[in-house]
Amino acid sequence: MTDKTGQCMCGAVTFSARDVPDHFSACHCEMCRRWSGSALLAVHVPLEGVTWKGEAHIRTLQTSDWAERAFCQRCGTPMYYHLTVDGYGPENYSIPLGVFDETTGMTMTLESFVDCKAGGLAYAENGREQVTRADTLATYGMTGD
Repeated sequence: MTDKTGQCMCGAVTFSARDVPDHFSACHCEMCRRWSGSALLAVHVPLEGVTWKGEAHIRTLQTSDWAERAFCQRCGTPMYYHLTVDGYGPENYSIPLGVFDETTGMTMTLESFVDCKAGGLAYAENGREQVTRADTLATYGMTGD
């Protein structure tokens, strides 16, 4: 784990993150694809490990019963995904890989909603875990309804 920095496209929102893991995940669910333009490639960082600057420019949108997504209001850059309901998982920000200043050496270890991925999208195999929509939802005690 290392410390990393990042920012939105216009620079209005910056952050520093402590103890960032060297791995990331891909989510192929419909909402992540619409929000990010493809699969959401994200690093999961504990809430207390992230310091935001320019927070006045961060806007959030409750996008499901259990989660919100945040973006820079000036340039639209996605900044994080966050579970908002207790008991659904660890208290993390899922920060898009693309907003980090440096990602050298990071490896994808999980793909979720693999049965929902966009046509023609395939990543090189590296032995990562791949789970379906049903399995992903079951992990969090949710149903697809």
